[in-house]
Amino acid sequence: MATTQSIAAALLLLTAGAQAHFTLNYPPSIGFDDAKEGTGPCGGVTPDFSKNEFTDFHVGGDNVGTRTSHPQGNWLYRVTLDPGASANWTQVYPIVQQSGIGDFCAPLVRIPDEFVGKQGILSVVGSGGHGFLYQCAALNFVEGTAELQSACKNASGVTSSFVTDASLAALVGSSTGGNDTAGDADHSDHQDGDHAATKPNGSSSVSALANVSILLGVVMATGIFTLLS
Repeated sequence: MATTQSIAAALLLLTAGAQAHFTLNYPPSIGFDDAKEGTGPCGGVTPDFSKNEFTDFHVGGDNVGTRTSHPQGNWLYRVTLDPGASANWTQVYPIVQQSGIGDFCAPLVRIPDEFVGKQGILSVVGSGGHGFLYQCAALNFVEGTAELQSACKNASGVTSSFVTDASLAALVGSSTGGNDTAGDADHSDHQDGDHAATKPNGSSSVSALANVSILLGVVMATGIFTLLS
């Protein structure tokens, strides 16, 4: 029989997933604070090369996986060799608009060859209606092309397309990278979704799942535990 504690833990996980603006699923983020995710360049987290855990990232093409709780938003992918992540940003993937809630995979993010053998920061910037939102990963740039990671996947039911976004494009180059608090912590428009994966195909159109409300998630979780009891 399911215990009160197990049900409470499941509901806590549902709530936590629904509160997040977006999460960086792969490469692993250097840190996450939902309340500070609107603070650039790394969501209120300061990079520290002496403490950060680095992930090998293949310059010939590697994966970036995210999960959003906003119904629509644009993504900017950029890298820098600056240990403080404060300048010299290089855009490494076209700005893409995701419509729908859930997982999204950019399966072939290419890095300039001259980055090989160096350490740097990947910054994923989302623009979804409440200003900019930021997440960063610490990377070792290596040769070759990566295999698809399980954490980089697409849900079903969402569309995406490459777009022009002048506000995101302005964060590339010598920009300080958005050291501001343009995003806010209002979660009133956040919705949670299922995350059944489909095979990413690298095209401008991918699949993701339709959203469900928190109340429905709670009801479903309670029903599951009732069936297991």
